[in-house]
Amino acid sequence: MKTRPVTPPRKLPHLGFRMQEEMTGWHEFLPGEGPGGRLPFSFQVTWGIEDLGQALQWEQGRPHLVVPLQGTVHPGGLCTEAPCQGTLDLRYLVDRRLIYDFTFPCEGRTFHYVGQKVNVLPHNLPVSHTTCFGTLTDADSGRLLSRGVTHFRLRTLPSFLASFRPWLG
Repeated sequence: MKTRPVTPPRKLPHLGFRMQEEMTGWHEFLPGEGPGGRLPFSFQVTWGIEDLGQALQWEQGRPHLVVPLQGTVHPGGLCTEAPCQGTLDLRYLVDRRLIYDFTFPCEGRTFHYVGQKVNVLPHNLPVSHTTCFGTLTDADSGRLLSRGVTHFRLRTLPSFLASFRPWLG
């Protein structure tokens, strides 16, 4: 009996993209954790993937993308600017959220930021897709330091869209 050679599965091309996004707003330290009042908080990040298949995850039977991000954060009351690195979880079909999750060093400490765009639905995109509610914690202890809100400013929409870079490799 003659056996057929096993044919390896056809390798599909890698499909990906990159985008640059800027979020600006404020944060306010909890009492005793930093300067009082609302202070500026912003970040400029590049996020995307080189292989859609590697970023695709499943939860509750629904797909979402977890993509790496990196850039610069400007955390008022801590330092002028710092490099940041983490992920953006695009959870449109799971629970209608986008979650920015990154860490950054500042003045000899490491901080952890988690920001969420919530209730992202077609009828409320101008608000839900442009408003991000965030918390800042001490990365080592997990202690909550501040809460704030950043916004995707519509005036940055042209540069955001122009930054889209598809990848096929």
